[in-house]
Amino acid sequence: MKLAMRTGLAVAAAAATLATVAPTAGATSAKSDQAATVHCRVRSVAADTGTLANPTRIKAAAYNQARSILAKAGSDTAAKSHPVHGTGDVPVGYGTNLLACSRDEFRAKDKNAPIKRSGMTPYHYVAVHDAARTMGIDRW
Repeated sequence: MKLAMRTGLAVAAAAATLATVAPTAGATSAKSDQAATVHCRVRSVAADTGTLANPTRIKAAAYNQARSILAKAGSDTAAKSHPVHGTGDVPVGYGTNLLACSRDEFRAKDKNAPIKRSGMTPYHYVAVHDAARTMGIDRW
């Protein structure tokens, strides 16, 4: 009985998923020759475990050096942040947050720049990636 209930629930869940992901052509307002687009995909934990390359902790010296690189490149966020002292290492979130904030700041500053790479001038792009490499961060 339990097996039949589980199987029935699994079939119902699969049917509901298919109905929401791929509705029939008559039920959509889009043209029939266009495929439905998925706006957001949730990545499974099992798929991410092999691709995560960020360390769990960052050495204080590496964080301070990356902060210095970004501040010299013109990041006000990095210049205003406090250097790490009194501890040997910090959580990786400190570094990823510093990189993301500086990246967004550079993109806003470089909005009207003629030559861009990933929304920034090449100088800012290299500075952000040098800082990330210094801390050993691949994803931010």
